[in-house]
Amino acid sequence: MGSTDSVRVVIATPLRQELIQRIAAVDPRVEVVVDHELLPAMRYPADHLGDPDFRRSPEQQQRFEEMLASADVIYGIPGVDPEQLAAAVRANRGLKWLTTMAAGGGAAVAAAALTAEELDRVTFTTSAGVHGLPLAEWAVFGIMAGAKELPRLLADRASHSWSERVVSRPIAGSTVLVLGLGGIGEQVARLCRALGMRVLGVSRSAAPVAGVEVHKVADLAHIVGEADHIVVTLPGTAHTEGMVGQDLLAAVKPGVTIVNVGRGTVIDEPALTAALQDGRVGFAALDVVAVEPLPADSPLWDLANVLISPHTAALDVREEERICDQFCGNLRAFLDGEPMINVVDPELGY
Repeated sequence: MGSTDSVRVVIATPLRQELIQRIAAVDPRVEVVVDHELLPAMRYPADHLGDPDFRRSPEQQQRFEEMLASADVIYGIPGVDPEQLAAAVRANRGLKWLTTMAAGGGAAVAAAALTAEELDRVTFTTSAGVHGLPLAEWAVFGIMAGAKELPRLLADRASHSWSERVVSRPIAGSTVLVLGLGGIGEQVARLCRALGMRVLGVSRSAAPVAGVEVHKVADLAHIVGEADHIVVTLPGTAHTEGMVGQDLLAAVKPGVTIVNVGRGTVIDEPALTAALQDGRVGFAALDVVAVEPLPADSPLWDLANVLISPHTAALDVREEERICDQFCGNLRAFLDGEPMINVVDPELGY
């Protein structure tokens, strides 16, 4: 791809004005188009959906669609909705690139059910890597909560019991198995090494990662029993669905801690629930679940050895700034005809 003379970037998701100006300042060839009247107000930092009660009038909706149809590049999925993504692609034959706000944005691209021609015509990128550090911090939090007997301490507090002796498991010298060694997995591995853990890792490519004993996915069943903690960072795809299932859970070290900061579909939830109930899994820290929000009748809510987070572990006050900065780097590459990062592979779904 050669260099580009100019590029029209349409902002399709709520974004602070200072960050819009940061995008415009990337290069004189960049024209940023935004109409805040057509976008919902943000309720909190990095609120890419915005106020759910926001509605456009028919005239505003027409203006919004015309704006999207004029774009070379769209920043964000309109309405964080795969159907609106598909509509934007089909209404704009000149669209060249759409970036998603989510690290797992490939799932939204897959859900849009685009044709092969549309997938070939438009490049899709994600924010993979931006959320790596906060997710890794949450993963370590989950490991600590399991190893240091958080459920027991909370139960003792609730019953006003001063236990004579609480014996926790050491972190230093323990073994963590990281499923998925992308941007998130590498950050998890880095923090775990810093805490003195032995780090095993599994990835599709089995490419080397500094300080990690890397294995192929096919080796997972043979090494899972070595882990004191398992951290899932994998995306939700047809290849990863149910990877952590009944057979794998039967092979884990008794009392293992499982942390999921990837996608809920990677874990067979009924199998995990059974393993938590019979003690094969000692503790689970779940930022993601198969169906979100977690249904009120899910048995996971009532298990004392489960910590539930509402898919918010990646969020912090600087999230949208990091996403914007990553986009700006990709925008420079796009303008100069250089390779961009985090390009979605439609066949893999990420």
